[in-house]
Amino acid sequence: MSRICGELDAELKAFKERPLDHTVFPYVFLDATYCKARVNHRIMSHAVVIATGISATGHREILGHGGPPARAEPRVGEVGDSESKPFWTKFLRSLRARGLENVQLLISDSHSGLVTAIRTVFLGAAWQRCRVHFVRDVFSVIEKASAEMVAATIRTIFAQTTAEAVRTRLDVVADMLGRQFPQVKPMLLDAATDITAFADFPPAHWKKIWSTNPLERLNREIKRRADVVQVFPNPAALDRLAAAVLAELHDEWQVFDRRYLSEGCMAELFTTKPTGDDRQLSPPELNQLAR
Repeated sequence: MSRICGELDAELKAFKERPLDHTVFPYVFLDATYCKARVNHRIMSHAVVIATGISATGHREILGHGGPPARAEPRVGEVGDSESKPFWTKFLRSLRARGLENVQLLISDSHSGLVTAIRTVFLGAAWQRCRVHFVRDVFSVIEKASAEMVAATIRTIFAQTTAEAVRTRLDVVADMLGRQFPQVKPMLLDAATDITAFADFPPAHWKKIWSTNPLERLNREIKRRADVVQVFPNPAALDRLAAAVLAELHDEWQVFDRRYLSEGCMAELFTTKPTGDDRQLSPPELNQLAR
């Protein structure tokens, strides 16, 4: 068993540490899911952080995964440092060190410390706060009976067709909901820039980049496999299973040549003016720039 695990660890390490400079990934998604593992004979929630990207040709790739180091004396049920700036900074820098460059937008929940880490490591990139997680945050300050109506009203913000209309509608919705739910208006206004960052990108991309939904299948699959074990003997065992699941799904994406966005659609992101005339860079040119 030790020999088999050793061989598997070598393959998974190669997957986790592979270079990312073979193309550019303008869109990067980040999320965390939690499973149980033992640390010093105690059971605690341990985070599995996942990063995926959409390449210049519209393909998806799993860029990396990781988790916070287990503390020597964890408290029962503690999540460790998965919400801290140092953890996220280290994780994002590891992606940069492997060649992840030219990121234009990162999409995630508003994990404590993550936003600061994004602005530190990916200076100049925009951040989109996941709209699904934002609506869940809104639900926490209103009564359950009003949830459906409030969610439907907030969704009208994302039904607009121009960036100006999106942001104008957010102000209107904030005023409308604020009359009945005073706590919701400041939440919307404070998050306005973050939940409408998608609007500065091609409209054809909006539905794909305004939430972390693309990571939900990965989280569910890791949870499904982890449920068989229930409690891992240590964080390393959890990391091994997560890496194996992600490597399998990554290979599936590559074998079946699935595109999350079409090649022509992605070309809208890359426009230069080399001789005074607008010219779109082709995906092969973009890949060459990444090398």
